[in-house]
Amino acid sequence: MSDRHELAGARGKRTSPLTFYRQVVAELRKVVWPTRPQVVNYFFVVLTFVLIMMAIISGLDYGFGQLMFWIFG
Repeated sequence: MSDRHELAGARGKRTSPLTFYRQVVAELRKVVWPTRPQVVNYFFVVLTFVLIMMAIISGLDYGFGQLMFWIFG
């Protein structure tokens, strides 16, 4: 219900900026970074998806526009 109970014990504990930086670097070392071929593959997958969605939305927009001109024009 309330976050006060969860944060009550952690109120007095503060991390120094140096410790925070070290923890961030340690976490970034755990990250599995994608290889260049994976990034290129992901790029083309996303590009294809966006182009397909653009075509669908453009077609719907054109169709509804023509329908409105037919109804009210």
